[in-house]
Amino acid sequence: MVKGIKICGISDLKTLSYILNHQFPPKFVGFISNYKKSRRYVEYGKLKELVSIKKNKTSFVSVLVNPDDKILEQVKELNFDFYQLYDVSPKKTRIIKEKYNIKVITALTINSQKDVDIYKDYDEISDLILFDGKGYEKSIGFNHELLNSIPNTVNKMIAGNIKIEDIPNFKNKDYFIDLSGSLENEEGKKDLDKINKLLNFKIKNET
Repeated sequence: MVKGIKICGISDLKTLSYILNHQFPPKFVGFISNYKKSRRYVEYGKLKELVSIKKNKTSFVSVLVNPDDKILEQVKELNFDFYQLYDVSPKKTRIIKEKYNIKVITALTINSQKDVDIYKDYDEISDLILFDGKGYEKSIGFNHELLNSIPNTVNKMIAGNIKIEDIPNFKNKDYFIDLSGSLENEEGKKDLDKINKLLNFKIKNET
């Protein structure tokens, strides 16, 4: 059974309010906090405004790509429950987790079994391991069968060009599912109708 949904790349208050006040809100909402190449990037002032909202039972995730000390010192003041870290070594991951007393999602970009097996270096440090495509901001998928060798004891999340209609394929998997690009319209903005469909669809398929 799918363990929960993460909606990533939120950048405006209207969409965030809709998500948090939905009848079936997601487990996580992610904000692109320092990766300026992404059209979903949120500059610090706006980020501070967004995460000040009452989040109810949803966890806020700061998505950080190889963060430097400056951005880490900035986001530590904000209302985040998790840091989602790309391109961060196991040693630095542990330092960040302990220094900022924060839960960590380690994000690994996957193209081969070798990429998947890197999770072993992070499993004892991270609260969640996210297996994503190689595209970063481009929502590129990967072969999810590569994850079949991972023990059920590993807390897993998957991303990478996943669409709403793909969710039934994971009904027997113990994954959190992370969606972003598939919830956007042709202009690259989050589509509330698609978000509503996702949140209702997820519940329907869990009951």
